[in-house]
Amino acid sequence: MLKNVATVLLDGVHPFELGVVCEVFGLDRRDEGLPYYDFAVVSAEGPTLSTHAGFSLAVGEDLDRLEEADLIAVPAGDSYVGRDFPPALLAALRRAVERGATVLSVCSGVFVLGAAGLLDGRRCAAHWRHTETLSARYPRALVAPDVLYVDDSGVITSAGTAAGIDACLHLVRKEQGSAVANGIARRMVVPPHREGGQAQYVARPLPRATSDTVTGVLAWLERHLDREVTVEELAARAHMSPRTFARRFQQETGTTPYRWLLGQRVLLARELLEGTDDTVDAVALRAGFGNAATLRHHFGRWTGTTPHAYRRTFRAPARVSVAPGTPGRL
Repeated sequence: MLKNVATVLLDGVHPFELGVVCEVFGLDRRDEGLPYYDFAVVSAEGPTLSTHAGFSLAVGEDLDRLEEADLIAVPAGDSYVGRDFPPALLAALRRAVERGATVLSVCSGVFVLGAAGLLDGRRCAAHWRHTETLSARYPRALVAPDVLYVDDSGVITSAGTAAGIDACLHLVRKEQGSAVANGIARRMVVPPHREGGQAQYVARPLPRATSDTVTGVLAWLERHLDREVTVEELAARAHMSPRTFARRFQQETGTTPYRWLLGQRVLLARELLEGTDDTVDAVALRAGFGNAATLRHHFGRWTGTTPHAYRRTFRAPARVSVAPGTPGRL
């Protein structure tokens, strides 16, 4: 159950990464039918902390607050790559995982989890600038260099800044369902789920355009997930050759048109399984899979479970409602 959330800070914390955690879990959205989290900001190094932006933070909670948290988030900070961390903090993080709580890092916060021994034998994500250093410093960590986030046995690690949003929304979706995650994403005006990895942010072979060239095609696809489409048809909508369109699509989304479409269809199927009484066959048709067998195949590959099992897990008798609108679309 995800109710009690604490974010723990060290000297030199990065305000944006802290803000990501505060935005997802620290706002009271009960007036929108979304859950309320008992949220706290905790200091591991005294009541006043510096930030890398040049201002200070006064923090009233200490490490005792971590003992009751369902989730402990560790934002990025200055010089986290090479510094030592308070032993009391590392012990508290280990105890949290041992008692079944979730620990989540944003960007360089992953080095805190590594120092606590929580990456040993686990897959983990880090900013592309830090992956080699993380592997060298914690050789038992299984560093995935090109993903946005990793969830491995109660330890969630995310890459650079915005990937922290992806990781937080993933956890909300996992614990409370797509309707809640999408409601929070809609309020934040961010995608409820991003496909692709970090490769799209490391290097861009073509000059950056003034606007994304496939945005219009993505918007059209989201409205027509139940239609069979080809790359040639999508390229024509973007006024490009199929080869150029496929290359631009990869650059701007980090994945292929086919895989992006599959991911969006699976996401829509999850929402329908949670929020409607449609049969699996009907869900398959509405989500663009055509039939239940195809849905089961792709759903299993993406989620590791069957549509029926997913519905049993996430279709609670009284689901949290969200603002009206097309499911999962911003």
